Parts: sequence; structure tokens; C-alpha cells
Amino acid sequence: MGRNTSITSTEQVAISHVRALGIDAHSMSAISNVFRVANALRNYSEQRLLKKYGLSFSGFTVLWVLWVLGAKQSHELAAESGIAKSTLTGVMKTLLTLGFVTKTPIPGDRRRVVANITRKGTRTMKQIFPLFNQIEAHATADLTEIEKTDLARALRVILHTVEQQVNHSDP
Repeated sequence: MGRNTSITSTEQVAISHVRALGIDAHSMSAISNVFRVANALRNYSEQRLLKKYGLSFSGFTVLWVLWVLGAKQSHELAAESGIAKSTLTGVMKTLLTLGFVTKTPIPGDRRRVVANITRKGTRTMKQIFPLFNQIEAHATADLTEIEKTDLARALRVILHTVEQQVNHSDP
């Protein structure tokens, strides 16, 4: 595959459409491409891999968090997974039905629960994650190792900037 760094027609139209508003086109292009890549990879991984296991991308993410970080209370799990608590409810129902997770009430507060991955969930993640990483590797195949490192670093800067803004904003 050759490296194609040309601006897409959608991006060209978007820049032309909002140029008169005095927007920062470089920032818009950077962030819109983050969303476009994330959505494309999410859709591709769901269709080509995750649905075979009965998982949505959100379900996979929740399972990954539990696999890597261990047991979490619901509010922590939602935050770590980057989903709303209301979304987590449906995701957890599916993961429970599949036998990938357990929910344990916290003594003294029945409304709060701790989610944990099961042995079946762990086995499934050990099967899925190498396949998911193949998708990641394919998506970044035209980047050099230095470009991958630089991209990850740049995305971390954006992530930390956004997190700092969220943590310091008024409710």
C-alpha cells in the first residue's frame, strides 16, 4: 500500500463551508480526522471481529478495562471505558448474559456494584485481543515506528488537554 496523505474531499468541503467563520482549519482537520479514524476502526472491528463474539465496541472496551485493570465499581468502569453510566447498564447486561463478567453488590450499599471479568471473559480477551491488534497493525501499516510513536504522543497531548479542561470547567 502506498502512503496517501491527501486531504479528503469531505475535509475540503468542510473547510470551505466554515472558512468564513474564522475557524482554525488545522485544528478542525486534526480533530475531525481523529473522529473519522476512530469511527472507521470501530465499525470495521465490530463487523469483522467483535460481532462473532457477541460484542459491540463498547462491550469490548468494557471487557478490556476489566481484563487489564481488574475489578471496578460501575462509575469507575464507565469512566475508564469512556461511556456513559446509562450505556454501561446495557453493555453489562450483554456481558453478563455472555458469561464474560460478574456483578457483586457492595456490602452496605445495594445500589453500587463491582464488576469483574470471569475466566470465560479472560479466555475470550486472550483470543480477541491479538486479532484486534492485527486490525490496529493493519491500520497503521503505512506509518513508520517513529510516526506511530509521534502519533501516540500527539494524541496523548490532546487527551490530557481535554481532560484538564473537563476537570477545570464549571458544571
